[in-house]
Amino acid sequence: MTRGDLTEKLLDIKREKGWTWKYICGEIGGMSPILVTGAILGQMKLTKPQAAAAAKLFGLSKSEETLLNEVPMRGTGTPMPPTDPLIYRFYELIMVNGPALKALIEEEFGDGIMSAIDFDMDITRKADPKGDRVAIAMTGKFLPFKYYGASGNDLAYGLKEA
Repeated sequence: MTRGDLTEKLLDIKREKGWTWKYICGEIGGMSPILVTGAILGQMKLTKPQAAAAAKLFGLSKSEETLLNEVPMRGTGTPMPPTDPLIYRFYELIMVNGPALKALIEEEFGDGIMSAIDFDMDITRKADPKGDRVAIAMTGKFLPFKYYGASGNDLAYGLKEA
């Protein structure tokens, strides 16, 4: 069985049982609902205890349970640019606002990146008279670029200079 086949099986069971993502994430537990949902969708891995909980919940075989604990090939399955309207809006958001975010992060922190590995993300619903709002909070560790070959008083990392 491929990871894609397992994802389809899990989605079929979810549909048949009428389960919500909130229910599934609550039963598996252990990390952010975004990561648990991502794991069920084949983009993240579950820990061994979480994979065991998912196997029990979904009635999976031992090999399917083990597959949930393997590191997936992330980012597969979504064409670039994305064609799904909701996913495309994230793509569009970064295309339009990415240069400004980059400039502001570099001004505040220096020459580097925001980690998407040492990273937290949360989605909440905010009531608004004009229509409820989707609030997405993302925090990632700042990772300065290493200036290899730096010597003497030269900066070795792209940290913000005083």
